[in-house]
Amino acid sequence: MAKAFASQGDLTEKKITFDEVGRGLWAFTAEGDPNSGVIIGDESVMIVEAQATPRLAQKVIEQVRSITDKPITHLVLTHYHAVRVLGASAYGADQIIMSDAARGMVEERGQEDWDSEFQRFPRLFEGHESIPGLTYPTTTFSDSMTVYLGNRRVDIKHIGRAHTAGDAVIHVPDENVMFTGDIVEDHSACYCGDGYFSDWGSTLDQILSYDVDAIAPGRGGALIGKDAVLRAIESTRDFVNSTYAPAARVANRGGSLKEAWEAVRASCDPKFQDYAIYEHCLPFNVSRAYDEARGIAHPRIWTDKRDLEMWEALQG
Repeated sequence: MAKAFASQGDLTEKKITFDEVGRGLWAFTAEGDPNSGVIIGDESVMIVEAQATPRLAQKVIEQVRSITDKPITHLVLTHYHAVRVLGASAYGADQIIMSDAARGMVEERGQEDWDSEFQRFPRLFEGHESIPGLTYPTTTFSDSMTVYLGNRRVDIKHIGRAHTAGDAVIHVPDENVMFTGDIVEDHSACYCGDGYFSDWGSTLDQILSYDVDAIAPGRGGALIGKDAVLRAIESTRDFVNSTYAPAARVANRGGSLKEAWEAVRASCDPKFQDYAIYEHCLPFNVSRAYDEARGIAHPRIWTDKRDLEMWEALQG
């Protein structure tokens, strides 16, 4: 192959930051690697996103223990992707929460996604031998649920499809802060390979309607203040639209996937080429945009074999 597939060549460990985005609310970020969130209640702690392995989850736990000794009782997983969920066992949480749709996707494609992501981005699976198996929730919800951590209310909602069919957001009303998972990114490419381009914008509008004071995004730095929140939401919207529109034009005239790839590069490279994991995401994003424009409503399952076949077709 002309160059390393996806992020196989990305071996550089990222610098961790741990920022307070509201009273008792923290964002664990790492220069474009997957983020986690921390919500501290009166007597216990909720974690948002587990990381890819129990060993990597320990890095989140170390940060939590630097600020509180309260037990971790709840883990919320915003969607089913392996890099978000396979570290769950490290937390020992009594409740692991997902949307019904996300749990269904674990059933449908969880193992394939694990195999695929491990091949794409081996650095994010440090300590992979400690993963006990697929992560299943103990608790699910269809549209929304509320958890009380003592007096602290936490609302968990499925407000629309975007990054996946089962995306959840977590809103903490007392500080008006939201944890969005990969629906919103900051200076990081959106991974759209399992996404819904036609729905993503309206889901971003739902987030805008909350008028939050801070967001912990899926990747990138903490977004503190309404200006930062708006900037990141609109940047995410621009990324999604700039990917879909040129791919759709190619698909609608009967052009090839390779032509769609070239059209999307022409649209996105000038604006987003310096974003974290841009090159990693681009082939998957183009493939999904091309499929959706051709009427394939639901993302096809990625496998380690399909990944490489797609990559070879684009490199040819």
